Amino acid sequence: MAKHWATLGIDLHLEPAGPGLRRGLTDALRDAVRSGRLAPGTRLPSSRSLAVDLGIARNTVAEAYADLVAEGWLTARQGSATRVADRTVIPPIATAEPGRTAQPQATAQPRTTPPHRVPAPAPTRVPAPPRRERPRPVYDLVPGTPDLSAFPRIEWLKAARRAFLAAPHQALGYGDPRGRPELRAALAGYLSRARGVRADPERIVLCAGFTHGLHLLGRVLRARGADTVAVESYGLPPHWKQLTAAGLSTTPLPFDELGTDPAALTHEGAVLLTPAHQFPMGVPLHRDRRATVVDWARRTGGLVLEDDYDGEFRYDRQPVGALQGLDPDHVVYLGTASKSLAPGLRLAWMVLPPALVEEVTAAKGGVDTCGALDQLTLAEFLTSGAYDRHVRAARLRYRRRRDALVRALAAQAPHLEVTGIAAGLHVLLRLPPGTEQSVVQAATWQGLALHGLTFFRHEAATTEPPDALVVGYGTPADHAWAGVLEALCRVLP
Repeated sequence: MAKHWATLGIDLHLEPAGPGLRRGLTDALRDAVRSGRLAPGTRLPSSRSLAVDLGIARNTVAEAYADLVAEGWLTARQGSATRVADRTVIPPIATAEPGRTAQPQATAQPRTTPPHRVPAPAPTRVPAPPRRERPRPVYDLVPGTPDLSAFPRIEWLKAARRAFLAAPHQALGYGDPRGRPELRAALAGYLSRARGVRADPERIVLCAGFTHGLHLLGRVLRARGADTVAVESYGLPPHWKQLTAAGLSTTPLPFDELGTDPAALTHEGAVLLTPAHQFPMGVPLHRDRRATVVDWARRTGGLVLEDDYDGEFRYDRQPVGALQGLDPDHVVYLGTASKSLAPGLRLAWMVLPPALVEEVTAAKGGVDTCGALDQLTLAEFLTSGAYDRHVRAARLRYRRRRDALVRALAAQAPHLEVTGIAAGLHVLLRLPPGTEQSVVQAATWQGLALHGLTFFRHEAATTEPPDALVVGYGTPADHAWAGVLEALCRVLP
C-alpha cells in the first residue's frame, strides 16, 4: 500500500498510454477535451495533485499542461487554475430481494377416574430455564451503508441555501420526470470527468435509489419481451428480487479469480454486473471480460446494467473506468449518492442508451419521484467542488480504517487471507472450511452485525462457495473503530 491515490483536488479519470508518460498524458488530456468529456471551463487539478494521483513526476504533468496550453486546448493564468479552453468541441458520436406452519396438536380428552381408584399425584413441573435472548448489535459490519456521522451537514446546508435562493419558481413544480435539469447537467460533467462515462443530460434519468432504478429497468425489459436477466453468482438478494418482481428470472454466471465470466451469456435480455469492484468478492472485472460482455451486447442486442455502487472509493490502484464508456448504446450506467453521501437522500441516476430514455421515463409514470430541493442541492454540491472535497476526505478516512483492519487481522489472525482491499467499503476475510456459520453466530453474541459470504450467494450458483466473512468497514463511526476491531478479532477461529 505504498501509493496514496486519495489526495487533495478534484477527480479526473485519465488513462495515459503511449511510448512516453508525457506524451501519453498529453494525448489522454487532449482526447478528453476534444471528445467533450472535459467541457470548456472545467477546472483541472493542480500538477502536484494529478501527479500524485497518477503516480508520475510533477514536472511531467506540468509539461503536458504547457503543451496543451500552447495548442489552445487549455488556458492558464498566473495565480489561477488551469482550465479547459472555451472553444468549439465536437461531441462524441453516439454508437447506435416458507416458513412452515406448525400443525395444531390434538386436544387431549379428559380421562374419567376409574371408580374406587385414587388418582396418582400430578408430577412436579420443573420450570424451564430462562431463554437467553440474543443481544442487539452494538457494531454494524454489514456492508452497504457509509459512516452517516460523517455526512457533510454544514457544507450541505450551505449548498442548499445557495441552490434554493437561486432556484426559479418553476423548480417547485412537478417538473421533468427525468429529474431537475440542473442536476442532470452537473452529473453529466462529473461522471464524464471522474468515471469516464459518456454522459449527456438528455440521457440521464434520476430515480429514488438504485433499487428504484433497477425496478424501472426490469419493467422496461419485461415489456420488451425479455424473460431472463443474467446476474453474478454473488451479489445482493434485494436486487435479484426486484428483477423477479418485474416478472424476470435471474440466472447466475460463473465466477473465478478474474471476476464474473460472461462466456456463458446466450440470449438473456440483460446482464447485471458490478465491474469496477465486484460485490462482495472485491475484484475488478478483467479487461478481456469487459470486452467480451460488450461484444455480447452488440451481437445479441442485450443490455449491460452496470452497478457502479462505490466507484469513487479506491486506495491502492488507479481508478477503473466505467464499462459504459466502451459502448454507451448497450450499457446502462447506474450510480447513487447512497455510498458517497447517505442512502436517506434517495438519489440515484441512470445514464441510458438513447433508445431507452423514453421507455424508462414512461415507466416512472410521468412524474419526478425525487425531491426537487435535494436535487438542486446536490447539483450545487457538485458544481461548487464540495462533492469532490467530501469524497476525497471520505476516501482518506475509509483508507485509514481499512489499513487498521488489515493490520489487526495480520496481528491477531495471520493465518486468514484478506482480499478485495484495493477499493470499496468492505473486505473479504477467508475462513477455514466449515467455520463460517459458527463465526457468524459468535459475532452475534459479541454484538457484531456481520454476514458470511453464503448470505450473498445466488441460490442457483453452481460454484461451491468458500467459507468467508464479508466485513463492511464504512458504517461504524471513527471513535468506535478500535472497539469494532477488538470484537471482530475475538470471534475469529
